Amino acid sequence: MTPKEVLALIRQREVSTVDLRFMDFPGVWQHFAIPAAALTEDVFEEGIGFDGSSVVGWRAINEADLLVVPQSETALIDPFAAHPTLAMVCNIQDPITHQDYTRDPRNIARKASNYMRSTGVADVCRIAPELEFFVFDDVRFDENGHEAYYRVDSIEGDWNRGRSERPNLGYKPRSGLGYFPCPPTDSLADLRGEMARLMGECGITTTAHYHEVATGGQCEIDLAHRPLVQSADHVMFAKYIIRNVARRGGKTATFMPKPLFGDNGSGMHTHFSLWNADAPVLAGSGYAGLSDLGLHAIGGLLKHAPALCAFANPTTNSYKRLVPGFEAPTKIAYSRRNRNAAVRVPISSPNPRSRRIEFRGPDSAANPYLLFSAMLMAALDGIQTKANPGEPLDKDVYDLDPQELSNVPALPRSLDAALAALKSDHEFLLRGDVFTSDVIDTWIWYKSTYEVEELRVRPHPHEFTLYFDV
Repeated sequence: MTPKEVLALIRQREVSTVDLRFMDFPGVWQHFAIPAAALTEDVFEEGIGFDGSSVVGWRAINEADLLVVPQSETALIDPFAAHPTLAMVCNIQDPITHQDYTRDPRNIARKASNYMRSTGVADVCRIAPELEFFVFDDVRFDENGHEAYYRVDSIEGDWNRGRSERPNLGYKPRSGLGYFPCPPTDSLADLRGEMARLMGECGITTTAHYHEVATGGQCEIDLAHRPLVQSADHVMFAKYIIRNVARRGGKTATFMPKPLFGDNGSGMHTHFSLWNADAPVLAGSGYAGLSDLGLHAIGGLLKHAPALCAFANPTTNSYKRLVPGFEAPTKIAYSRRNRNAAVRVPISSPNPRSRRIEFRGPDSAANPYLLFSAMLMAALDGIQTKANPGEPLDKDVYDLDPQELSNVPALPRSLDAALAALKSDHEFLLRGDVFTSDVIDTWIWYKSTYEVEELRVRPHPHEFTLYFDV
């Protein structure tokens, strides 16, 4: 929609409130609201001032002022507000220069798309993410100096097969066997259906939804291919809808990568394709129907995979998912059908227009603007340097003999290691001023200081099991 069309929609739907949303640095949506009467055409050009000093990873207190600039094409009616409310995603600008703010994740995604076009490689990067998440019925957690605990529960958790529920009807997905069961075993089908329905009403196209492998309410909703910035916008709206539909149903949804020990974690497998004048750039006659350019793009993703983990798997909890035995990738390899590989080339159709690359490492804790941008920059670097991806790994990595397995490089095993990889390998992200040195340094500093170190200095409950009687 244009600004004029947004204002017309406000009058037509008798909207009373306009909700302005923007992304903080780590990847949590922020918002504030204004009366609908305060939104004019000028606001779409001039923006609205706000205090950016309390937004995580942004301005210092002595230079706090920033502008939110609403983007009319993102406007939609919020399906959860008690009174008619229109929501819009905003860009962030400096109030003095009106330049785009370098630490605004959406600005980074816009710059990545512009840089791609400047290279002549492609004019559109399309992204299709698969959102995996858990739906729980009860969650409790707390910590202080003398205690730390968490407890999650789910009516369909297999740990509740013997619980007295008066009556316990027995339909509970077993650990590792939750993939694709019909109701009543899949007790969340209607809830996911409502999530997908509301996404459709908000202009977010879904391609599938189903119960995922883990017990305890693990679900997946897949989003359709969209241009990079729009896809990241859709991820944020979709997560908002998922959380609020769950809450309205008396449940809670989490995108935490590994909330259950000993069961599958939640990823965000990300499908990636490049297009030039509506022609698929990645398609060709090579391995898995890829062009040379497509293979070089994979080469770039693999070459920079450890550094990409800093954005694709940005939490300490992410690396509890990236362990052997739960379908999450642990090795830096590619394959046309092997889901153990970090990069897969899905074979769903012989049509060249279906050819795409699936990056299987990311999880839904990622900031989608930063993740999708970093993926694009790694692929472009592979194309520009003609990076060789090596031989495909069309075997189950867990069936390889130890010698053969040792020759396959591994993804980082911790956030600390991923941040170290980013620190030593980020020049490819700086091209076209897409990521800046300030952004890279701030990301590493924030994650190291407030996540890696904060976890490192705290006793862990399992340490009591291991060491209390040492």
